[in-house]
Amino acid sequence: MELVVDGAYGEGGGQILRTALSLSALLTRPVRIENIRAGRRVPGLQAQHLVALQALAEITRAEVEGARVGSTAVRLAPGPVRPGSYRFDVGTAGAVTLVLQAVLLPLAFGAGVSSLTVTGGTHVPWSPPVPYLEEVLLPTLAPLGLDASVTLIRWGFYPKGGGEVRVVVRPVPGRLHPLTCLRRGMLRAVRGSAGVVHLPRSIAERQQARAEMRLREMRVPVTIEVIEGNGPGPGTHLFVLAEAEGSRAGFAALGERGKPAERVADEACAALGDYLEAEGALDPHLADQVLPALALAEGESAFTTTAVTPHLVTNAWAIRQFLPEVAIGIEGAAGGPGRVTVRGIGFSRA
Repeated sequence: MELVVDGAYGEGGGQILRTALSLSALLTRPVRIENIRAGRRVPGLQAQHLVALQALAEITRAEVEGARVGSTAVRLAPGPVRPGSYRFDVGTAGAVTLVLQAVLLPLAFGAGVSSLTVTGGTHVPWSPPVPYLEEVLLPTLAPLGLDASVTLIRWGFYPKGGGEVRVVVRPVPGRLHPLTCLRRGMLRAVRGSAGVVHLPRSIAERQQARAEMRLREMRVPVTIEVIEGNGPGPGTHLFVLAEAEGSRAGFAALGERGKPAERVADEACAALGDYLEAEGALDPHLADQVLPALALAEGESAFTTTAVTPHLVTNAWAIRQFLPEVAIGIEGAAGGPGRVTVRGIGFSRA
């Protein structure tokens, strides 16, 4: 039976689309998504959303309708997931990480190893950069039994894009385990990278110096490395990773024309500072990104987060459209610390 999902619900962004497409492919359930990205200034499919749809269509040999940039309604009628080697090109600076969010779980429950090459934007606004997947999301999901790795081959900044990542996804051996992450624990270290492509190394060194100064003022042990990356277009980026006893959290900032290197560092350090001062184990971005995996896991998961976001609430709603038997509880006021519980369905491909 075809499911109809309202893409205008909640914050009305691309997260509903990615979650709906991912669960449609995983569960082999046809879905029609309407009012896509109705809450955005430019509604409808953008390049990275279109490629996510096309990728899942290829992986499942699906019937597809509405597959074009600007479309506000799409339909996906998938067949079984086919593991294999795939290549997908966003064609713009659209975020490769958002494409990977859509295909990760279906491929993880495939019958064999899959390898992907995805080209597009690797460090772009409003999207998690590749280091966030590499250092935060995938290491958090690994103890659940989700085994995937990502390698950054070429950096892609707005507006040229042209970055490249290679991803390997190995099949889940049975069912995913639940996650319990209620306490952050002692902060062990903060490390990160200041990167530049086709710009003077001194810009990254200024970011490094400013970030290390700001974090030492917070009495945080920190090491920032300078990276001169390769890619088709110029850009600069700072990423900081907080490693605690019980969790990981990541924060990033991008440079742009006329924006001092010191302000890039200030932005990333301020976000990290807000996290360290608040109660909660998972950073606000990680909280909504782990939710689909926990809905599929066996048993009850529980975690705390430093902020209950519209993305978290909206993603919980999208999951319930496909899996009404999943119990998701979110305690805490919007914007403040929260506690989330998820009783998963113990999904397996058998």
